[in-house]
Amino acid sequence: MSNTYTAAPEPAITLHGTLYSGHSHRVELLLRMLDIPYRFVEAAAPQRKGAEFRTLNPLGQIPVLQDGELVLCDSNAIMVYLVKRYAPDSCWLPDDPVTAAQIQRWFSIAAGEIKYGPCTARMALQWGMPGDPVSAAGIAHDLLRFMDGYPQGKEYLAAGHATLADLACYPYIAHAPEGRIPLDAYPQVRAWLARVEALPGFKPMPALPVPAA
Repeated sequence: MSNTYTAAPEPAITLHGTLYSGHSHRVELLLRMLDIPYRFVEAAAPQRKGAEFRTLNPLGQIPVLQDGELVLCDSNAIMVYLVKRYAPDSCWLPDDPVTAAQIQRWFSIAAGEIKYGPCTARMALQWGMPGDPVSAAGIAHDLLRFMDGYPQGKEYLAAGHATLADLACYPYIAHAPEGRIPLDAYPQVRAWLARVEALPGFKPMPALPVPAA
């Protein structure tokens, strides 16, 4: 009997990001939910300024996905690629024109109101990044009021099932309290967050302490 040990091959996919980045987290959620093996490489702020990382993304932003020779940046673009490449027949990005349009709308909200609302407030209060937490909180609460009333009876954002829209919006909404934006007044939003958290393969993003008022 042979005692030869063969190491498991390294995953073809590498995700560069940080554990506290919602942009990285949305991609990691999809990788897990599609059951795609991947390697996570921490890319902290000092590393992102270095020449090695800048060869992957000259803008120095995370996440960055490497799939063999392919290098992709931007979390929403990465998610579209992963579905089209590895799960084209899944419900994450349907070809139905109405659902596809709704997903694109929520991508825009993720890059707009979510980025300049809960994301900015969290980054400003947790790491002293540029941005006015008070102004960001105003944007966040306008968005949360909209989301709390967005169409009644709809369990997910873009369809009757989870899509990329939910993963794109989840991390910074779930962690809004870390930017001193409580979710207590938004029961429908909290119910939606719980549904996302119940999806197979879900992994929480590490929590940060809620800043004192």
